[in-house]
Amino acid sequence: MTLIFTVLEIVAPVFLLAGIGFAWVKLGFEYRLEFVTRLAMTLAVPCLIFTALVNTTLDPAALTTLTLASLVAYVAVSAVVLALIWALRLNQRTFSAPLIFGNTGNIGLPLALFAFGEVGLEYAVVVFAVMAILSFTFGIWLVAGAGSFSKVLKEPLVWATVGGALFLWQGWELPTFVDNTMGLIGQMAIPLMLITLGVAMARLSPSGIGRAIVLSALKLVICVGGAWLAAGLFGLDKTAFGILVLQVATPVAVTSYMLAAKYGADADSVAGLVVVSTLMSIGALPLLLAVLL
Repeated sequence: MTLIFTVLEIVAPVFLLAGIGFAWVKLGFEYRLEFVTRLAMTLAVPCLIFTALVNTTLDPAALTTLTLASLVAYVAVSAVVLALIWALRLNQRTFSAPLIFGNTGNIGLPLALFAFGEVGLEYAVVVFAVMAILSFTFGIWLVAGAGSFSKVLKEPLVWATVGGALFLWQGWELPTFVDNTMGLIGQMAIPLMLITLGVAMARLSPSGIGRAIVLSALKLVICVGGAWLAAGLFGLDKTAFGILVLQVATPVAVTSYMLAAKYGADADSVAGLVVVSTLMSIGALPLLLAVLL
């Protein structure tokens, strides 16, 4: 019973904040999604990543191992998903990227923080950065048929990761006023992302719900299995193990819907995956956390 209450205390803030965003839109209040998303991804999240890496107490070797494990996990998940899409004769441009990449930002980072504390967040930003780089290259190639390496170079979160890793490697420290300022900005990231997730969910027009239920369940199984395999292969400690599995297992991100709309894939079907997988995660992620904690 104690474990159940612990898990509920972890996941409740995540879905309550998303619910606030959902209710905000349904009540007819204005929410400029593009502006808030840009604020979060251009400023708040990069500051969160940078300060988490600069101030980490974790061994750099452990972060390197987690990076490699994350890459292996996504390679394994990609291989199984692409084989599944071929076997089911689904449209690769529509379904491949959403089934491979999860919502490691809006849902994964908050869950990592609430479940595993600051150490969990430090691990989680590594997995998030790996996912972001892969989604901006391999992910866009799957949807549009062309990579976007130049876009990766323009992403602030990529440079925040590189800069934070450099500071960590060299043992450099930020001036206190800079560290405090960036820390405050970074604290905006998690509530902003969660409320924005709820807003985006309220505005989606999903279709193919029956198929989305089946594919969302398959995605969860494939992602948990791939991450679990990679974590075991690299011998990750309990916290890093839990973070990798939790991050890779997150539901389909709203950005997958945006990419589908931008590049001419079936955006309504992707919207169905976003809605169904996110609703499914309300039950699935607490169960997964109960196993990982």
